[in-house]
Amino acid sequence: MDIVSPQNTRVKEWAQLLEKKHRTRQHKYIIEGIHLVQEALRAGADLECIVYDGEQGVPSELAGLENPLQRVEWVSVSPAVIAKCTDTMTPQPVFAIVRKGSEPLESLIAGARGLVVVLDGVQDPGNVGTIIRSADAAGAAGVVLGAGCADVYNPKTIRSTMGSLFHLPIVEGQLESLLPEAKAAGVKLVSTSLQAEHSCYSYDFTQSVWLVIGNEGKGISDATARLVDDAITIPMQGQAESLNAAMAATILLFEAMRQRIFNK
Repeated sequence: MDIVSPQNTRVKEWAQLLEKKHRTRQHKYIIEGIHLVQEALRAGADLECIVYDGEQGVPSELAGLENPLQRVEWVSVSPAVIAKCTDTMTPQPVFAIVRKGSEPLESLIAGARGLVVVLDGVQDPGNVGTIIRSADAAGAAGVVLGAGCADVYNPKTIRSTMGSLFHLPIVEGQLESLLPEAKAAGVKLVSTSLQAEHSCYSYDFTQSVWLVIGNEGKGISDATARLVDDAITIPMQGQAESLNAAMAATILLFEAMRQRIFNK
């Protein structure tokens, strides 16, 4: 077994990645569990190392997934080390350290008829992760996270993505500068409003559209609202006052997918 003590210097550095300030400083993040490590390997994510419970051995589900060009280090550790470095009550027997990448905004703008989700102050990690997962499922070109959003590398956010974090570009930045750049390239910015006249089912999602999803309680900021081109509503028949951010984003994404793929 390579590392037994939770007091090992390297273990302490891994455990620090459970906090945002250390993820920012080290420019790395931690993913937990067999499924997420599988998805990271399949997607060719920039893995520094894969850490597994030496008493149980390398999970059979990970066999044969490593790319020989990646040079990923495999580290055998004690259960105590696993427990120190994971965020869940019942830790899985494997986690990995991933180096952060950076996605240029140009990669999203350049896509013809691009469908992108923009998050403006979405603070719940579960919502952010679910929206990334829905964007992946609907074939979106990527996701843009503005200031005030939950950290995409928060362990809860990562778990909520179910691996979709590795399947599409995620850009973080200031919406005040990113959105005008997208508009200048011909992108339509669309948000939801209970007062909007047009339904999401009559809106043309076959053009290049960026869906702007706002904060769970306040909606989009005033600065972002001034940049939005069109407001639409999601019709509701029941008595619910509104939908949460992840549900609203998912409905819009799948309506866009229906128009683009199934309505030809």
